[in-house]
Amino acid sequence: MNKVNLEHKASYMRKKILETIIKAGKGHIGGALSCIDIIVALYYGGYLKFNPKDSNMKERDYFILSKGHSCVALYVILADLGFFPEEKLDLIGKDGSMLGGHPDRRTPGVEADTGSLGNGLGIGAGLALSIKKSSRDNFVFVLMGDGECYEGSVWEALQFSAHHKLNNLIAIIDRNKQCVLDYTEECNAFNPLDKKIESFGWDVVSINGHAFNEIVGLLSNVKTRDSDRPLMIITDTVKGKGISFMEGNLKWHHGIPKGQELEKALIEVSNENMDKNNE
Repeated sequence: MNKVNLEHKASYMRKKILETIIKAGKGHIGGALSCIDIIVALYYGGYLKFNPKDSNMKERDYFILSKGHSCVALYVILADLGFFPEEKLDLIGKDGSMLGGHPDRRTPGVEADTGSLGNGLGIGAGLALSIKKSSRDNFVFVLMGDGECYEGSVWEALQFSAHHKLNNLIAIIDRNKQCVLDYTEECNAFNPLDKKIESFGWDVVSINGHAFNEIVGLLSNVKTRDSDRPLMIITDTVKGKGISFMEGNLKWHHGIPKGQELEKALIEVSNENMDKNNE
């Protein structure tokens, strides 16, 4: 898909995220909305090798959603691509459903059990090293939340990845600057996050995580870059992006809009989707 089509798809997916969470009666909506543009670009922009009919094909690239609480953003995309029937989305979190509140690798298209934060990058590093030792050309993409970067395991994985020159490992931080109950720079400041990660031996690039021209411009070159270092992409995002009263509001880490808030949210995501379709 080109940039315009990716924007249309992301608008549609915001609507699907809201509808899915409403039906489930629970879900981490803020973080799902902040990272959906990134996941859409990866899956629909042609930057990931995958096959919905054979989710375990040997030639695939690996995508790990380390911030597993935002799994609805991944589920709606996997369903749309045909990894599993879309009606499965109606069963999220229900008894017997394969779609839980965090990703489970028994679900087609899910590569790792995540949700215990701080583990995704370590899993990705292990995969990337195994791929290197097997002389394969697969890439590993890991999407992390900035809040989970408080975990010491993240910094251990950063050091390990640089030491082993894992240039087939691409990590992405959804830098929405919020954690569960606070803003990151107020409870335990990260900045300058890019310089800190660079000091661990990584290449680091910062982009607007909602601007598809920047996302596409960067992703189109990540597999051909001339470097022996792993790459960290820090994406500047807004938690709750696309629903005005949720944007940057700590209340919407987890929650379901009701009453007038629900009406407003449905109107905003529907209007955004309609506006994109009329462009």
